[in-house]
Formats: sequence, structure tokens, C-alpha cells
Amino acid sequence: MEKLDNYHIIRQAWKEFDDRHEIKGIFDVSAHVSTNSVYKISFYNRQPVFAKLSDYGKFEHFKEDHIIINNLANNLEIPYETFLAQSLVKRNDLYIYRYYSQDHWAWVVFYNPIKVKNKLPRRLEEKHVKKSGRELARFHKACYNISSQLPIASKSVVTDIHQLMKTIREQKFCATQEQKDLILRQCDTFLNNADHYNYMTEIDIIPVFVDWNIGNFSVTADGKFYSRWDYDWFRMSSRVMDFYFFSRVCSDVGDRTVFSYVIDPLMEERFILFLKEYHKIYPLTEPEIRLIQECYRFFILNYVIKDGPYFFQPTYARKLQKEAYDVYFRTIDTNFQAEKLLRALKL
Repeated sequence: MEKLDNYHIIRQAWKEFDDRHEIKGIFDVSAHVSTNSVYKISFYNRQPVFAKLSDYGKFEHFKEDHIIINNLANNLEIPYETFLAQSLVKRNDLYIYRYYSQDHWAWVVFYNPIKVKNKLPRRLEEKHVKKSGRELARFHKACYNISSQLPIASKSVVTDIHQLMKTIREQKFCATQEQKDLILRQCDTFLNNADHYNYMTEIDIIPVFVDWNIGNFSVTADGKFYSRWDYDWFRMSSRVMDFYFFSRVCSDVGDRTVFSYVIDPLMEERFILFLKEYHKIYPLTEPEIRLIQECYRFFILNYVIKDGPYFFQPTYARKLQKEAYDVYFRTIDTNFQAEKLLRALKL
């Protein structure tokens, strides 16, 4: 099967969207870690736009996610009203180009550039950690305030885990029997604990972006959130889903582009300091603190095991999956100490 010609697809998508403006050039600005692709498009007689192209999963899920994101971008309250890039619309509807042929399919969404200010240092100082905790809390409150106005998402962490289990039981998952048994045990643990903490009934669901890296958001000179891009791992979920990546951002070793998903950053004193500052602005509950462990478990099951071969380049995906079997799964329940976090927050 021939490889997709992304440049041709983007040109076709733009022609259908607005053939009045001729494309001058298309430039690949992807991070080249994920299998999603991002391009900057320049024109002769209008300002540039960006295009995100994906050929993974279901079109309905891609469309659903980007409709929610665009609603969020257009409705966030001050000071986050320009925090997210706005997608292009046509006749008042979010424009998504759907490409398909006998052997291929892909979809494209266009969005306007956003202004960028300062990036945080790779290794945060204590003042940055505190400010980040307070800022994420304020951003989450803004997301919560409009969450009831957003379209309902069809997928959840529970449906994703059930899909992984179904794939394994139908013999559609490539792994040894020992590895499959290990995954299924982890899935059962996740589902049992999510039910115990009343994830589906008592935990607030808000828009979360899951992967917060130093490279995909910018801040003002005094450390307040200014802009955010890169929406590969967006979902409607518990706010604590955002904590694992922030624990890496706050980690004493600093944020890294290439990394392993060890659980240890969640237990660092720096992350506890982050949580304390977050808790002052947007108080957490005991069930939410205990749910952090399950969000990490879900992250490994869904984004490393289930979708890793699609989200990451092949060599990196294999490396992460091997680490999942050898390290991540074997340290979740021994290295995460919920009681330590609860004591720190006096819960």
C-alpha cells in the first residue's frame, strides 16, 4: 500500500475550503514523535494557517474532539480567551476535510496561528513550580465553568479500556500470552478502582489536554499561562489526568522531549509543592488524589499499550511498550503513595 501524499491532501483540503487564496508553500512543522502531522501553510495574499492531518482511528472521534476543542477555544473566560488556537469554520461549522480512497483515509483541520510568549526553563525553579500549580488550577476552573456548554463526548477512559480488553480477547493484539495476561490484570485493576472511586458518577469531567510539555505552551513574563497548541491527546476526563505530565515538567531532572513514563515524578517533593499550590486555588478531594494512580495506569494502558504504535514512531513505540511490561506495570502499585499526597494536602 502506497504512502499517503500529505501535501496533496492538504492542497485538496484547502481548495475545497477556500480556492480564492493560492497556496505559496507547505512546511512540515511536526514534532516527528507522534504519527499525527502538522503543517504551516503560506499564501500569496493572506496570513498563514496551520493544518493538522491524521489517519488514525475513527473520523467521528477526530471530528468530535475538534468540535469540543474549538468550542472551548471560543468560550474560555478571561484571561484564557485567546489561550487556544481557533479552528477555521465554513458556513458557521467547523471545517474538517475528509479524504478517502480505496486504500487510504485521512482528515484535515485548519487553525489560525496563536501568539507565543515565553517558554519555561527546562528545569523549573521553585517559583516556577508554585506558579504552574496555581495557573493550572485557574485554567481547570475556567474549563469547568464552561464544561456543561460543550458537546458530550462519546468515549471515556472506561470505554477505551473495554476496547483494549476486547481487542486482546478477540486475538487482535500482538503480544505474548504472558504480556496479554499482564495487560488484562492491569485493565481489571483500573476498572475496579475507577468504580471504587466513583469515577463515572462523582468525579467532575472537564476538558483536559493530557500532554503538557514545556514545548507546547507559553507563559507571560510573570509565569501566567498565555498560549497552548498541540492537541494530539485531548479528551474529556477528570482534571487529575493532567497531573502526570505536569509532574514531569516539575521534576528535578527537568522536562524532556524523549523520556520514559516512570511513575516516580508523582512522588517527588517538587510535585507535592505543585499540588499544594493547585489545592489552594481549586481544592482536590481524597477520591481525586487516589484517582491519580489510576490515571497513570490508564495512560500506560491506553497511550503506550493500546495506541502507542499509532501515537509514536515504531522504534520508540516498541521501546515504551517493553518498558511498560518490564517497569511501569510492576511499579504502579508499589511506588505511588497516595497517603503521602493526602497528608501533604491535609485531606
